[in-house]
Amino acid sequence: MKKVYLIAAVLLLSLKGFSQGSPDYGAGMKFNLNEDGSKYLRVISWAQIWGQYNSDRPLDGNGNQQADLDFSVRRARVLMYAQINKDFLIVTHFGLNSLNADSMSPTGKGDGSQLFMHDVWAQYSLGKDNAIGGGLHYWNGISRLNNQSTLNLMTLDNQRQAWATLGLSDQFARHIGVYAKGAFGKFQYRVSMNGAATTNLQATTAPTNNGPATYTGKRLLGSKEAGRTYAGYFEYGFLDSESNFLPYKVGTYLGTKKVFNIGAGFFSHPNGSVIADAAGNLSGENVTIFGLDAFYDVPVGTQGAALTAYALYQNNDYGKDYRLGTTYETGSMVHGHLGYVLPGKSKTRFQPYVSYDQRQIDAINDNASQVGIGANAFFSGHNSKLTLEYQTLKYGTNKAVNTITLQAMIYL
Repeated sequence: MKKVYLIAAVLLLSLKGFSQGSPDYGAGMKFNLNEDGSKYLRVISWAQIWGQYNSDRPLDGNGNQQADLDFSVRRARVLMYAQINKDFLIVTHFGLNSLNADSMSPTGKGDGSQLFMHDVWAQYSLGKDNAIGGGLHYWNGISRLNNQSTLNLMTLDNQRQAWATLGLSDQFARHIGVYAKGAFGKFQYRVSMNGAATTNLQATTAPTNNGPATYTGKRLLGSKEAGRTYAGYFEYGFLDSESNFLPYKVGTYLGTKKVFNIGAGFFSHPNGSVIADAAGNLSGENVTIFGLDAFYDVPVGTQGAALTAYALYQNNDYGKDYRLGTTYETGSMVHGHLGYVLPGKSKTRFQPYVSYDQRQIDAINDNASQVGIGANAFFSGHNSKLTLEYQTLKYGTNKAVNTITLQAMIYL
């Protein structure tokens, strides 16, 4: 426990150093290019620093026991968007993720140390509420969590399986393609057609004969048969309307809005996966994922309390008995999380929360379950906060993995 206290002390001091000026955040870093502000450049920057304790880390490549305490830069990002008039928008988003002692390089030139493009897209407006665009974009399908912003998460991090195509058909949950998005009254939509990535997390070059599918359709069958993906997410809001100016979905509003949305979405990659028969002949298998979800976020009472609740059912078909590590599997998943902002008039707010996942996995004919218990301390809303979370993951018959993580976050 002394190590857990050490994590808390170090990150708290770091956050206090970063958070100077946050009470006067206002409209943030916006640079007006004309007098009325209709032409502008907006810049957002954020950092999330982790200290993580895990006494069950596996042995390293040399058979040595790894340290049970690890520090990392979970995210360091810069996002910029600009409008020269109401019809045109350009978005650029770059940064790095999960930089730690193992992924660092001596001179900062290694793969783990590199900044890379997360989003680069251009958009043209079709009237007030609808638009089309193209590029490397985050207008995803399936669910709210597959479009989740990392600026205002309620839990420590996003539910990993909800980013259902990350590194399989895209680059870090972003596809290159074209999209349409917009709203008709209380109904919002986003749809896209994209190119499938050729190189992905599936290191296997080909499936084994009569074995499980591999996500190698684009590589093995070619772009004509397996080069396109299609996605969409549709939702109806019963209370306050949410902004869809940018694709990033809010995790918790801390009582500043009344939101109740029900959504449904899909992802389709024809011939995205490949199987081999007994003779080694290859054939494609369609990858199909769909989700149903509901999001509820409302203030409670008159003393600043608020409730956030989310539920998701997701069905994943990556092909016959597909499994990649402990992250991607053909099967299904139920996820939910619930948080409550404690009442009070102090500027510092506290939000305890719980989360739960249950995954059914075809390849092992078994389940995986995950429980998270945590709390947020908001010093200036989402702009300056600490998050502490205990998480336990039980995957099939494997031993449960338990972690304690403390995150310091600041964004401007």
